[in-house]
Order: sequence, then C-alpha cells, then structure tokens
Amino acid sequence: MEPYHYWLIAAILLTILEIFTATFSVFCFAIGCIFAVISALCGLNFNWQVLSLIIGTVLGFVLVRPFALKFLNKKKNIATNADALIGRIAVVSETIEASKGTGRVMVDGDDWKAITSDNEIIEKGDKVKIVGRDSIILTVKK
Repeated sequence: MEPYHYWLIAAILLTILEIFTATFSVFCFAIGCIFAVISALCGLNFNWQVLSLIIGTVLGFVLVRPFALKFLNKKKNIATNADALIGRIAVVSETIEASKGTGRVMVDGDDWKAITSDNEIIEKGDKVKIVGRDSIILTVKK
C-alpha cells in the first residue's frame, strides 16, 4: 500500500468518528490527514507529510471549527413545558379576586393557579393572556 492510502484511511475513520461525536474537533484532524494525502501524492517524504498533517490540523482548528460551531451547531432556544404557555390565551375557570390574590385558568384542558399582573378582578369565563410564570402559578393579564 502507498503511504497516501494510510492517510486516506485515517481521514475516513476520523470523519466517521466525528459523525458520532459532533464536536468538530476530530474533523480538524481529518482535514490534516487530507493535507498529508496531498503531500504524499506529491511524492514528499514522511517528515513533510507529518508537517502537512500538523498544518492542515491547525488550519482546521483556526478556520473550519469556528465556522462549524457558529453555523452548524446552533442550539435553538425553544420554550417547552410550562414556559411554552407564556404569551398564550387562557380562560378563567375560577374568578381571580384582588383580595384573595389568586384564581384559576384553563389552558389546553389543564387547570392552573393564576394571579393577575395588575391586581384587578377577572371574572370566570373571561379570556386572559399569560404574561409570566413562577413555579406552578401563572401570571395573567386581561
């Protein structure tokens, strides 16, 4: 086998490993191996191939990894569970009184304890907007 075959196999294996890790650092070493493949195909000796490996890896870390982390690995902040209720419309199922401070609202068939954001009385059956959440108590506004 020619020397470039070893570098090519290493590049392929590192790329496969990157698929499972998704850290974008193993792929930088695969880029270095591709540089070594090119130098081996140019007929350079082993020392130059290793130097090409190092240069390609460093270039991968400097140029490719920041791009990959910024654009390909975006984590979207998606509201889930109770946080997804904020901004939704609910129906008051138990009058929210200013003196008592709390009442209840229904959202998607779930009954939640609720308080008003401006201490006003909201009658049963009124529609309200959920503006906040503290643990299991929703803050609503008419």
